[in-house]
Amino acid sequence: MPSKPDPNWWQDNPSTGPIKVENGIKARRTRGKIATSWWSQRFITVLEELQLGGRMSRGKNYARAGQVMSLNISSGKVIAKVQGSRPQPYTVKLISKPLTGEQWDKVTEKLASKALFAAKLLAGEMPPEIEEVFAELDVPLFPAAARDLPMHCSCPDWAVPCKHVAAVCFLLGERFDDDPFLIFEWRGRSKSELLGKLRKNRVEEAPDHPAPELNLENFFTVGTLPPEPEPQDADLVLLRVDAPAIEVGGEPLIDVLTPLYQRFQRPDDIPQE
Repeated sequence: MPSKPDPNWWQDNPSTGPIKVENGIKARRTRGKIATSWWSQRFITVLEELQLGGRMSRGKNYARAGQVMSLNISSGKVIAKVQGSRPQPYTVKLISKPLTGEQWDKVTEKLASKALFAAKLLAGEMPPEIEEVFAELDVPLFPAAARDLPMHCSCPDWAVPCKHVAAVCFLLGERFDDDPFLIFEWRGRSKSELLGKLRKNRVEEAPDHPAPELNLENFFTVGTLPPEPEPQDADLVLLRVDAPAIEVGGEPLIDVLTPLYQRFQRPDDIPQE
């Protein structure tokens, strides 16, 4: 009587390598780290803490070789197709529980209190302080541990995550590099929804400044000029506003404006008429 096939035959018979894929999704960086921004690295750190060793290296090779055929991000999940050594591509799923509408409203209200958050996000950056906003509301922005990021792959490898999952995670980190709003989309709020809510909250929080009434009879006459304001320290003036997330010659805009403001201030020793 013939013996039953060993379900773990693939462990004792090393693969000849994955089937090559045409027009697969390839990582742009061929050496070093694939994901480079701090927010993408925070995501990759969850995998590195699992100490997967060789699987992480093979996953990085898969990402660079273009073995990932598709990668789709939506609210609460990432679904990808990865070509391995078998004819049928494997299905990879990464699950992240979306925030509720009430949680997002609280987060957006917090973010809207500082214009710098919106400015940096629009510039394609994720301010590090944004993690504190989510943490204060007890809704972490990034998975704190592997248990917070369920991972599934249809391959026969018993380890989770396998090299196919690792490949998808590396490419996902690269996507986050390009567009940090994808992190929010994965957590349940699209870019258009988030920015729309931020703008609405900023308008609601702005003080109401009614337009001054015009005196048409004296509109074209020269009235008494208002007293000239007392000169103020440049640093105090510039700190009154939220500086946009712009760099000039590699330096923050606020650092560039301060010496210019000081240079154009009127010296006290010049007699005034």
